[in-house]
Amino acid sequence: MNRDRLEGKWKQLSGSVREQWGRLTDDRLSVVAGQHDQLAGRVQERSGIYKEEGERQLKAFMRRNREWNSTSR
Repeated sequence: MNRDRLEGKWKQLSGSVREQWGRLTDDRLSVVAGQHDQLAGRVQERSGIYKEEGERQLKAFMRRNREWNSTSR
């Protein structure tokens, strides 16, 4: 798991706590802010997944084309 995904999960968790706290204290702004944090965390987690997938595909390409890579130097 890369850092982007981990930070995204953390934002989701902290956003959920913030949202729940807002509900307990009847603070509507905290509820909305918590929901915003959760959404931002989901986006960051997904971008981390895409980043990992891109890196995986690049490594696979380089493995498949080792001869080409060594001759281009």
